[in-house]
Parts: sequence; C-alpha cells; structure tokens
Amino acid sequence: MTRSIRYWRIAIGQGVVPDLAARGKSAAWDLPFPFRMPIAPHREKASFNHLLDQREMTEMPDQDPYRDFTTRLKLLVNKHPDLITTTLSNIFTMRLIGNKTHGDLAEIAIAEFINQYMYDFKSIHVGKDLYRKKSQEEDIKIINEITKTEFSLSLKAYGDGPLQLSTDKNFRMFPRLEQDGQGVTGRFNVQAVLQDPAFAEFRDINVLPLIYDEKNQKCNILVFDYKRAIDETVRISREEGKRGRKHPVYRFYDSADDYVCEVRYGDAAANALQRGLWTHTKNGLKYFDSITDGWIDYSHNLILVKLFSHALVSSKAGHASALAKVKEDIVRLKQQGGLKQ
Repeated sequence: MTRSIRYWRIAIGQGVVPDLAARGKSAAWDLPFPFRMPIAPHREKASFNHLLDQREMTEMPDQDPYRDFTTRLKLLVNKHPDLITTTLSNIFTMRLIGNKTHGDLAEIAIAEFINQYMYDFKSIHVGKDLYRKKSQEEDIKIINEITKTEFSLSLKAYGDGPLQLSTDKNFRMFPRLEQDGQGVTGRFNVQAVLQDPAFAEFRDINVLPLIYDEKNQKCNILVFDYKRAIDETVRISREEGKRGRKHPVYRFYDSADDYVCEVRYGDAAANALQRGLWTHTKNGLKYFDSITDGWIDYSHNLILVKLFSHALVSSKAGHASALAKVKEDIVRLKQQGGLKQ
C-alpha cells in the first residue's frame, strides 16, 4: 500500500476530507497526494465513494476464523505466558513415557487449554476413531462462541526441523507439478499453478505446530503463513533424491532464493510421511509467526509422570478425587492470572 493511499484512509476516517463534489473541480488540485492528477467533476463523487469503500474494506475484521483464533491465542499467551509454559512443559514431559506419546496427548491438552482459558472459544477433540470419516485433516474442532463460526484444527508436535503441513491424502499436488516437468519460474506462472484445484488444500489447512528442541529444552508455537508463502513464491524447482532421500521433491523459493516449502513424492497408498506438503522450521523460519513470541524454556514435570503411572493402576474413585484437586488448581491459576472464573 502506498503512503498516499494510507494518508487518504486516515484522513477519511478522521473526517478531514470534505465531499469532493461539493468543493468543485478545483478540489482535485488540493489533494494531499504526492502527485496531482485532475479528476473530472462528474467522477469526483464516485472517486470519493470508492475511497470510502476502500476504507470500509480496510477496517473490516479478519474474516478467516483460523487467523482470528491464532491472533487471540497470541494475545492470551503474551499476557499470561505462565499458562502456556506450564501446558507445553506437561506436553513435552510425555516424551519421557514414549517418543510419540506427546503428540496424541497434545491434542487433548490444547483442546482443554482452549476451553479453560479462551473464553470466546469452545473446542472439541475429534479423536482418532473418526479418522477415516474425516473430509480433511483435523484433530480439534473449534467454535467461536461469539460469531458461531466453526473450523477444524490440525495439531502437529514436531522437533525443530522438517514439518508436515498436509498429507495430501488424494495425491494431487505432486502429479500436478509433474505436468510442468523440472519446475516453474516467474511469479505469474507460479501463481497459475498454485491457483489450480490440486492446491486447494494449500489455502485451507489450519495447522497449529508445537515445535520443540529437546536437547536445549526449548519450545515454540509456530504458525505457517500460507498466504505469504503463496504470494512470495516465484520459483518451483524439482530436485532429485539425495542424502538418503529416494524420491524427488518440488521445492518452493522466493525472490531472495530462500526456501519456502516443498511437495514430497508419495502416491495415495504410500505412508503419510512419504508425501504431501512440507516445510522446515529452520530453513523456512521467515514464513512462520511465533505465537509464543520466540522460543520459551520448558522443564520436565516428573510428578506428572508419576501421577500417570499411579492413575493407571488405581480406580475411578481415585481418578475422581484427583480430578477434583486438579480442577481446584486450574481455578487457582485463573485467579492468579486475573482471568474470569
């Protein structure tokens, strides 16, 4: 957006630009633009109305429910960092039980985090039993209690490095790119490819990645900016398998020749980890927004591990008693943070 257009939007919003039609033809020469272009009298009113329409479009709230959610989540995390630090510490502690345990437990943990601390949102854990019925990748269904809009969220708990954004279950992306041979160059040509129905998932994936660096016990919530990735990709290059990778990939690059993301090979019958849309939290960091405002330290909660082991050999009565105590602690955390009960 140019500075002159921003000036006009501010001026209109503050009511300092009078009706151009009322001022007459000379009004065109009094405009605060860095250049002067005369406007025909009969078009002055229309031009002014167009600017008003532009202002209204600028002031409209983000209509993407997922972006609205991540914006609200970031505000909450920045205001109450202890809540997310505690939650992520507990999630990544589950890696002490098993290397993949934390991924599944992260889904119910984040769903509960939303229900407890994000008052305008309600979340429902979809569950693995519904996987085959899913029309899209989803782990959590989120409902905005104010607007009543719903959307699905796919949760990813990955180490710092390669990150899968979509499994491309229908195997459409890679075959579409193969139609262009060794790749695509030029913004116009790239945009034509990315607007193909085969890349519809590229624009519709709602992924919340929980990223961890286990060696340094740091974690981050990194949200991939799909819109920016699409807008700034100017080259797609086919790169053959190397360094132990058997199949070729199509890598996306921006005008600075920086890595954006990639589409991996793998037909519909292949293991999900062999196909789909991927990126890299190190190589493609500029295309992520950090919900936690950077890396945060986490620590293992060994008491939680002991609680799990004891819970697995105790009765429902014991579980009910422990749950009551945990709920009391959540109330305490809310009071401590000045949050609504």
